[in-house]
Amino acid sequence: MIRRSFSLAAIALLAGCSILPDKPVREFSYDLGPQPVADAPGSPAGAPLVLPDVEVQGALESTAFLYRLGYADAFQLRPYAYAKWSAPPAQLIRQRLRDHLGRERPILDSAAAASLARRGGVTPPVLRVELEEFSQVFESQAASQGVLRLRCTLLENSAAGERLVAQRTFTVQRPAPTADAPGGVRALSAATDAAAGEIATWLRQPR
Repeated sequence: MIRRSFSLAAIALLAGCSILPDKPVREFSYDLGPQPVADAPGSPAGAPLVLPDVEVQGALESTAFLYRLGYADAFQLRPYAYAKWSAPPAQLIRQRLRDHLGRERPILDSAAAASLARRGGVTPPVLRVELEEFSQVFESQAASQGVLRLRCTLLENSAAGERLVAQRTFTVQRPAPTADAPGGVRALSAATDAAAGEIATWLRQPR
């Protein structure tokens, strides 16, 4: 009888332990990593360009790290529970674009361009960038890609106001080395660098 009571008490103790809350999981914060080293560093020689803040709406305005289950419901954006960006994606992408494009030309923000205009200088062309997609898309439970989509509009300033010069949408996908948040970060970082290179090439084209 005593042995049976002891066994029941031990079972009750184990059952009680099983309902205790799990140890909190640490939240990780990510950025796009170090800027790739330029092949030929030096003073930018191209014409100046104004790069305002990247425009964004909806879920991409927050620091949530978003993914899609393409094999289940590709129309639903889901946030990782314990992974987020260190800043809203639009800020991280603008910084990356500024660093990359700045290798070839001076990059100004809107405030610097306005100050230049007030001093009687010519306002440089404006590159407006809209962020439309920035997520990790899973084709299966074991495979995913970082998907970035940017709409770029190049505008020229004149006495009559801004004039449309060119517009193009850049969609870049890069495979994730692992099917988790760290893998998604690396894929989206690679996609951002690739998009920056494509935009730089597009800006060099004569018009």
